[in-house]
Amino acid sequence: MEQTRISVNLESYKYPDGTVALADLRLNIARGEFAGILGSNGSGKTTLLKIMDGLIKGYRGEVLLDGDNVLRLHPRDIYRKVGLVFQNPDDQLFASSVFEDAAFGPRNMGCAEAEVKSRVEAALASVDMSEFAGKGIHNLSYGQKKRVCIAGLLAMGHEILLLDEPTAGLDPMGEYRMMELLTRLNRDQGVTIVMATHSVDLVPIFLHQLHILSKGRLVRGGAPEDVFTAPEELANVKLRLPHIAELIYQLKHEEGLPFTRLPLTIGEARREMVEAMSRKG
Repeated sequence: MEQTRISVNLESYKYPDGTVALADLRLNIARGEFAGILGSNGSGKTTLLKIMDGLIKGYRGEVLLDGDNVLRLHPRDIYRKVGLVFQNPDDQLFASSVFEDAAFGPRNMGCAEAEVKSRVEAALASVDMSEFAGKGIHNLSYGQKKRVCIAGLLAMGHEILLLDEPTAGLDPMGEYRMMELLTRLNRDQGVTIVMATHSVDLVPIFLHQLHILSKGRLVRGGAPEDVFTAPEELANVKLRLPHIAELIYQLKHEEGLPFTRLPLTIGEARREMVEAMSRKG
């Protein structure tokens, strides 16, 4: 049985002005899972990540980290396991160089300098930033800054990464490289990953589990192929199908092609189209 690393059972959380941000929310994240929280802007994704990371406390309900109530844990006990990567890396980076920024966490944890060096070198290697160790933060690209943010958390030994829109602000190739990096950390190093996103086209290629958040409530959850079923349902929560799924859906319902399922990737769509044309021909 898979171990649950984070368990969220929220009755409600209100913003200071009284607006209900999250309500009736149940979410479990298993060890080694790569999960996505998909929602339009204003759906509550960032707030949920901050609650999971212990940054927001004034909620009704319970959040457990490895079975322990987050509200009763010392911050350092949370940060030894969980790290949050903000949407804008400039909100997170502050040191003069890449090495010094990644080294801040381990030093603050009291690690000896030799261990700090070892941790930082391993973390930078994990995110393909070793050659930039001595480079100034201000000389990095936006995507490189995001990688350094991740390295800083890995250097602290974080086993769980929470990422707020990790592909935001990146060009298409940068998006793909970021998702490949996260997939590698998840697959090869066993890092549990939860990412908030509104990028529906990247989700089915990489994620194990998908949770759709709308107006502060989780409205659907499961494997991507179970969540992406029809455009009308997604439109109701201000989302759309991945482009390839939208094309197949229209070919099936408007052109009458005999597709048996809704593919989410180009490879799946190619196979489905070949089979559909064989059936029709």
